Amino acid sequence: MTEFPYSTALIVGAGPGISASVARALSAAGLKVGLAARNVDKLAPLAAETGAATFAADAADPDAVARLFEEAEAKLGTPDLVVYNPSARVRGRIVDIDALEVRRTIEISAFGGFLVTQQAARRMVPNQHGAILLTGATASTKGFALSSAFAMGKFALRGLAQSAARELGPQGIHVVHFVIDGGVRSAIRPDPADNPDSTLDPDGVAESYLAALRQPRSAWSWEIELRPWVERF
Repeated sequence: MTEFPYSTALIVGAGPGISASVARALSAAGLKVGLAARNVDKLAPLAAETGAATFAADAADPDAVARLFEEAEAKLGTPDLVVYNPSARVRGRIVDIDALEVRRTIEISAFGGFLVTQQAARRMVPNQHGAILLTGATASTKGFALSSAFAMGKFALRGLAQSAARELGPQGIHVVHFVIDGGVRSAIRPDPADNPDSTLDPDGVAESYLAALRQPRSAWSWEIELRPWVERF
């Protein structure tokens, strides 16, 4: 297998599920890993398991994101792989939904993605090397009823990924947007007994993230859709 092309990873919006599986996979591949979240206490078990450093940060706050990258550099070295995983949602009818909650949802899902991508790119461009992975959802391409805020945030994140891939790819930075098209399996959300294998295994998702990172630059993907094999689309 080709040697893994990255050495230091920062996962923003870390928690259980996809980001935890990605952290385990990257640690197993020999990378130094940093985990960032607003509540770092919840990261203690994962950090102990992977040997990762933890950082407290609000991804939607420009100053907090700038400090996060400075702290990560001081503790781990400059990250050459950054994963953006946060999202927020608020459900409701357009005529009823609280506008401030909508704004916060978009700030977390999309504006935070821009802030993290910007800080990552500022460090990767001088080296002409790096990767930025952005986690999307079904709502990245399909806006459902009662979910306008989530759709706006995820559509914007996808637009960021497409634009960043075109701008940064020629500078050696691999930008990939992942459409997670389906529910993600967890301890509190197992496969339904009457519909086995109908959710995404987060470890399987992590395998796809690492496979994308191993792509030769002559054949980079900018977007990858992942769904269970029984999912309709």
